[in-house]
Formats: sequence, structure tokens, C-alpha cells
Amino acid sequence: MTSGSSLPPRRDAVRLKNARKLSPSSQRWLQRQLNDPYVTAAKAQGWRSRAAFKLIELDDKYHLITKGVRVLDLGAAPGGWSQVALARGAASVVGVDLLPIDPVPGAEFIQGDFLEEGMERRLEALLGGKADIVMSDMAPNTSGHVATDHLRIMALAETALAFACDILAPDGAFVCKLFQGGAEKNMLDTLKARFRTVRHAKPPASRKDSKEMYVVATGFRPG
Repeated sequence: MTSGSSLPPRRDAVRLKNARKLSPSSQRWLQRQLNDPYVTAAKAQGWRSRAAFKLIELDDKYHLITKGVRVLDLGAAPGGWSQVALARGAASVVGVDLLPIDPVPGAEFIQGDFLEEGMERRLEALLGGKADIVMSDMAPNTSGHVATDHLRIMALAETALAFACDILAPDGAFVCKLFQGGAEKNMLDTLKARFRTVRHAKPPASRKDSKEMYVVATGFRPG
């Protein structure tokens, strides 16, 4: 497993065989997976999912993960972002998710809701102190209704931000998935008030047809 973002050379498109029993949507998904260089690279390099490259690319650009940092991974399943944090020098990585996560050597995973009573203290104990980075690649189950899906992911992002403001160490960083359009006014006002620098980014690993983007906030100022 490498901490770099190198991708394999492009190959000729793979065509599906014996896929007649699959629904059209399943055929489209499988065709996309088979021809996605990030999926191929993730398997070759040992990452849990192609999403690992999103964090790699964000970190290449913004230099978030430095040696010895404590990282909290919200919505950590299947564990790819935690893998990247460890590979790039994090001293302590703790992930939490409603879903079970297969162990990653060097990381601690909790199955549960990060909003549960007492979870903040529990996470700080596992981290060994306040987090230097809080990252969230969480996304809700999509309904297909654009406005509804936007509201759902923004609610998740705002919840993650509120939690980050409670558990981040001074000068810490926050990385979170949003949908196209970026942070809405209330969230953006909070980000600008609590962080020195706030940026929006769409890493190359985000599919072109995806509405996802990320907010990268650095220089946390405790209230």
C-alpha cells in the first residue's frame, strides 16, 4: 500500500459479459466500476475503496496530514480514509460509523453514532487528546430527489462541523463532503468564524458526474 496517488495507465474499455440478468441500473454501475481507473488502482494498492484517492488528492494539495497528528474519521466505513491517514503519518486514528468496519492495523474503530452521549469523551480518550483533524466523507442514502438529497447531506455536514468544533484542538483542520454549491450561508458563517482559512475543492477522484465536493477548513479557533 502506497500513500501516493499514482494511477494505472488507461486500458481499453471492458465490456460486460453475461449481464442480461442484471437490471439496467446495475449494468451501468458495474460497467462504470470495471472501467474506473481509481477502482483498479485501489485494488492494486490495497485501499479499501476508490474514495481513498479523494483524501490523498486533498492532502497533496492542502498538506493536512502531518507526522504525529491525531485524526478522527466520522462515517469511517469501509476504512479507506483511515488507511490514508495512517499511511501519511498520523499517530492516532479513530473512526466511528453506524456500520461495522473490518480492522485496520493502527486504527481504532467504534460502531455507533458519534452523537451518542459520552461519545466525545470516549473518542478523546482513544485519540489521546483533542483531534488535530476531523474528517467526514459521510453521505446519506440518496432519494433521487435533488433538493431532498442536498438537504440531507448538508444536515450531515452541519452536524459533523458542530461536533468538530467541540473536539478539535487549536489550529486543527476539518474536511467534509458537501454537494455542489458548497457550504450554505449558516454553515459558511460558522466556518469563517471558527477557522482561519476555508476552501472548497473537488478532487480529481470525484467522478465528473457527481455533485459532491469538499470543504477544507484549517486553523481552528476554539470559541
